Amino acid sequence: MGNGFFTRIGKSWSQLEKGLNDGVSKSKVGKYYKLEARKSCFTKELRAGLATFLTMAYIITVNATIIADSGGMCSIADCSAPANQTATADCMLKPNEGYQSCLSKTKSDLLVATIVSAMIGSIAMGVLANLPLGLAPGMGPNAYLAYNLVGFHGTGNMSYQTALAVVLVEGCVFLAISAFGIREKLARLIPQPVRLACAAGIGLFIAFVGLQIHQGVGLVGPDPSTLVTITACANTNPQTGECLGGKMHSPKFWLGSAGFLITCYGLIKEIKGSMIYGIVFVTLISWFRGTHVTVFPNTPVGDTSYNYFKKVVDFHKIQSTAGAVSFSNFNRSEVWVALATLLYVDVLATTGTLYTMAEMGGFVNDEGGFEGEYLAYLVDAGSTIVGSALGVSPIATYVESSAGLREGGRTGLTAVTIGLCFFVSLFFIPLLSSVPPWAIGPSLVMVGVMMMKVVKDINWGNMKEAVPAFITMLLMPLTYSIANGIIGGIGLYIALNLYDYLVVLLKWLAKMRRMVVKEHNQVSATAAVDSANEII
Repeated sequence: MGNGFFTRIGKSWSQLEKGLNDGVSKSKVGKYYKLEARKSCFTKELRAGLATFLTMAYIITVNATIIADSGGMCSIADCSAPANQTATADCMLKPNEGYQSCLSKTKSDLLVATIVSAMIGSIAMGVLANLPLGLAPGMGPNAYLAYNLVGFHGTGNMSYQTALAVVLVEGCVFLAISAFGIREKLARLIPQPVRLACAAGIGLFIAFVGLQIHQGVGLVGPDPSTLVTITACANTNPQTGECLGGKMHSPKFWLGSAGFLITCYGLIKEIKGSMIYGIVFVTLISWFRGTHVTVFPNTPVGDTSYNYFKKVVDFHKIQSTAGAVSFSNFNRSEVWVALATLLYVDVLATTGTLYTMAEMGGFVNDEGGFEGEYLAYLVDAGSTIVGSALGVSPIATYVESSAGLREGGRTGLTAVTIGLCFFVSLFFIPLLSSVPPWAIGPSLVMVGVMMMKVVKDINWGNMKEAVPAFITMLLMPLTYSIANGIIGGIGLYIALNLYDYLVVLLKWLAKMRRMVVKEHNQVSATAAVDSANEII
C-alpha cells in the first residue's frame, strides 16, 4: 500500500518534471540557452547550479575574512582611547574595542561586496557567454591584496584605497587585452615551469595563512630563534601571536582540526559541498557562548557581535568599502609591481580555468576554441572592475564549476542559478559575519592542497625547469609575497638559459653574416659581368 503510494508520487513527479523541461526547452528561454542543442534540460541546469554554489559558497566568508585582515578603511582614528588621551599607532595591532568594532563593520561590508560581485559575475557569464561557470573573488589575489599590498591591519606599503585602484586598473587592462585578443600571447611570454609553479606557490602561501593565529587555526606562530614554530597555544600574545604557554593545548585549534577532517573525508567520498560542511560544523559549535571556543566572548565587542548575530536575517548596506578607490599615491614602484603581478595571475588563472572547464564540458572545438570564449573573458574582466568598485580583489572563474558540469550543467542557466543562490545569501549577513577564523583556516589549507596538483606537470628531471619552479614555490610563502616568487622564478629561468640564448644569438648572427657575404659576392660577380660586357 505504502510502496504503491510512493510509486504513484514518483511517477507524477517525473511527469511534472518532464512537462516542465519540455515547456522550458521549447520556450524563448530554452532556445536562447540552447538547452536542446546541448542535450540538457531546465531541472538538470538547476541541480548543476545548486551543486556548484554549494562547493564554492565557502568563498563568501573566506574572502571577507582575508580582506578584512587588511583593515579596510579602518585607521587609528577608529581606535578607542582613555579619557584625555590619544590613541597610538599600535592600537591597530592590539586588542582595541573601537578598532575591532570598525573591523566587524568592514567584514560585513566585504561579505556583501563578495556576494554582489559573485552574483553579478555569475549571472553575466550565464546570460552573455552562455557557459555554466561560477565567478567570485579569486583565492590568491585576495591574499596578495590583504597581506602583501595593504598588510595586516594596514602595515603594508600602500593603503586599501590605492590597492583597490590597482585592482581597477588591472581589470581595465585585462578587459582591453581580452577585447583585442592578445591575452593568450601574454600568457605564453611566461616560462612554462614558472607558470605551473605559480599556482602551487600561491597554494602554499594560502595554506600558510590558514595555519596562522590571526587568520586561521593557529598551528604556526612566530619564534625569536627559528622565525616560525608550532604553537596552537592556550595562551598567546594578542599582538604578535607568540606562544605564552600551553603549546598544542588550544581548543580552537583542535576544533578546527575536526572541521578539517570532516572536509577531507567529504572530498575523499566526493560529497558535494564538503568545504562547506567542515566550516558549518566548526561554526555551529563556536556560536555557543560560555565555552573556550566561542566566537562571542564576554566582552563589549563580543556582546555587540552576538546581538547582531541574533538578528539572523538582515540586509546590510555597504558603508565603507564601496567606491573607496583612490589614485592619490598611485605613481610608485610598488604599485606597478602589484599591477603586473595581479595581471599576470589573472591572465594565467582565467585562461587555465576556462580552458579546463571547457574541456570538461565538451565545448572545445577542433581549432582549440569554444563557443562563448571571447565574451567569457570580457565578463571576467568586467566583473573585476565591478569588484574593485565594491571593495574586493579580482574576480575569477572557479574550478568548483566542475561540480555543476559533473551534474550535467551545460548552459548559462547553471551560472544564472549560481548567481541567484548568491542573491539569497545576501539576506543572511548576521550569520555569515559570525564565522570564526578557526573555521576558515582549514578550508584555506584545503585550497592549498588542491592547488598543488600542478607540480606533477613540471619536468623535475630538467634542472633548467626544476630550479626556477622550485624557487617560485619556495619564495612565495617564505617571503610572504607572491610577487617575489614570480620575479625570482622568471629571473632565475633567464639566468639559467642565458648560455642557450647567447648560442642562438651567435648562430643567428653567423647565419646573417653568411647571407650578407653571399649577397655581396653575388653583387660583385654581377658587376664584373656587366664590366666585361661593356668592354666587349
